[in-house]
Amino acid sequence: MNMMAESRLLKIMANTFYILIITLNIYSQNSNNEDFKSLFNGNNLDGWVGDKEAYAADNGMIVINPEKQGGDGNLYTEKEYSNFILKFEFQLTKDANNGLGIHAPLTGNVAYEGKELQIIDNKQTKYGKLKPWQYHASVYGVIPAKTGYQKPVGEWNQQGVTVQGSRIKVVLNGHVILDGDVLEASKNGTIDGKDHPGLKKDRGHIGFLGHGDVVRFRNIMIKEL
Repeated sequence: MNMMAESRLLKIMANTFYILIITLNIYSQNSNNEDFKSLFNGNNLDGWVGDKEAYAADNGMIVINPEKQGGDGNLYTEKEYSNFILKFEFQLTKDANNGLGIHAPLTGNVAYEGKELQIIDNKQTKYGKLKPWQYHASVYGVIPAKTGYQKPVGEWNQQGVTVQGSRIKVVLNGHVILDGDVLEASKNGTIDGKDHPGLKKDRGHIGFLGHGDVVRFRNIMIKEL
């Protein structure tokens, strides 16, 4: 085989290998999403209830606008969930604060009547110094999450939340930052010293909990367990 023919063969093999890698990546992504259902159609808030003034569908995202009703309202899934894996992406603005409601009621303070996982700029300062159980992905008042894995403000973060009974696991940008049992963690009292009756709930709505700041969400998927 002459050098020209050998060069052409190497190029063909390289292109074939590249196509194979791309195909495997696509297959892997589709497999990872197997049995997951979208909670957001990208166009409107069908399937959601609550504050549809401050929260709006915008270019494939759910965006909270604090200029409408102060941005302090909550947006919930119509459906209730018990055990599940939730995947979503979020984008923070500077000092932003929001929350992820789990086993939430449609009324009352979800942090106590359900469970709230913090969604917050860990480097924010407008609230003063954060307590360990107030950092991003912490079960508010109950279990602190690890820090150091949040992307800079303005970049998209990928988060997965697995709920099985009273156990909650959070993966942020590929890193496990929380893995604990809320009933076990609170058996001798919660670390914020307050009553959290919602820790005993095993079913409820999933919600985004506004605190007057711009936060964006997209690619919201769920798999019931």
